[in-house]
Amino acid sequence: MLMLVDCSNCRTPLQLPPGANSIRCAICHAITRIADPRSAPHPPSSSHHSSAQTSSHNYNLPPPPNAAAPPSPYNHAPPGPPPNPHGRKRALICGVSYKNTVNELKGCINDAKCMKFMLMNRFKFPESSIVMLNEEEVDPYKRPTKHNMRMALYWLIQGCQPGDSLVFHFSGHGSQQRNYTGDEVDGFDETLCPLDFETQGMIVDDEINATIVKPLPHGAKLHAIIDACHSGTVLDLPFLCRMDRYGKYVWEDHRPRSGTWKGTSGGEAISFSGCDDNQTSADTSALSKITSTGAMTYAFIQAIERGHGNTYGHILNAMRSTIRNTDSEIDGGLVTTLIGMLLTGGSVGGLRQEPQLTANEPFDVYTKPFSL
Repeated sequence: MLMLVDCSNCRTPLQLPPGANSIRCAICHAITRIADPRSAPHPPSSSHHSSAQTSSHNYNLPPPPNAAAPPSPYNHAPPGPPPNPHGRKRALICGVSYKNTVNELKGCINDAKCMKFMLMNRFKFPESSIVMLNEEEVDPYKRPTKHNMRMALYWLIQGCQPGDSLVFHFSGHGSQQRNYTGDEVDGFDETLCPLDFETQGMIVDDEINATIVKPLPHGAKLHAIIDACHSGTVLDLPFLCRMDRYGKYVWEDHRPRSGTWKGTSGGEAISFSGCDDNQTSADTSALSKITSTGAMTYAFIQAIERGHGNTYGHILNAMRSTIRNTDSEIDGGLVTTLIGMLLTGGSVGGLRQEPQLTANEPFDVYTKPFSL
């Protein structure tokens, strides 16, 4: 059961998830701590210890190396039948390069190919269960148009059962458009740009959420890897993991103040995205985003390939480290060689963007195992 608390700064009502001892307000960004009476601190031994705690104590800290994982407050099992351990794996991969237009990107089709390679070889997704949309496809129904992307998203969720694992990967342009419903904290909806977005329009986060997030049943899981600008909350998931450069994090509550439900039907939805909602302006030229577009997919795959994929926190830290340290030598196996192509020919400015993690409910990012 969720507990309602007021923000310690602006008094906005916030719903505290089960087990959480702090929450960050998405309006004023203040952190409100919730005291647990069962673990009240001992009285200070002297007056010198009575000063207020610093803000660093408001964050969840990454565990020290080789430390035993503490019990997580988020390990409660949701109601319903246990998931089928042999569920189906299904993936939708979209790489949009906008070839021969002013919006052309250079790395997106490589992104798609590398993601498919990794899903098949590392996570054993059957090739027959992967739909790939890109401009190199001869089949007109496999080109990343708005209609085809919509139909493919419906295909991804159709018939989903407990135990199923779904993946949605998009590499291309992202943008924003004004939101008039009051459901967005920043006043803007995040969008994905299909191949024909200039004539058919963009795909809005509300539609993505309604199509593949809300119907997700108990025991099923959805992972999205969104390599686009303005993509921080492009699945409209209720919680964003705000992590600093040292790995400390808090979960921000992004649920609409109107009360609109943006969660699942009992399943687990988690998204890695290329940057925060407010990073990179909507009218940025294509060339300035070539490197950052490929860099997020590159960083995600490299985190997995180099053994940093055991928990979500380790993946996010590894991705951010890779993007911050782009001058370091690129080495590794076949996947790393392929994705090395994504880092050529563009500006390095976009590499300062920081990948984000959002989810349908908060969890301990350093103890929850990552799996597809």
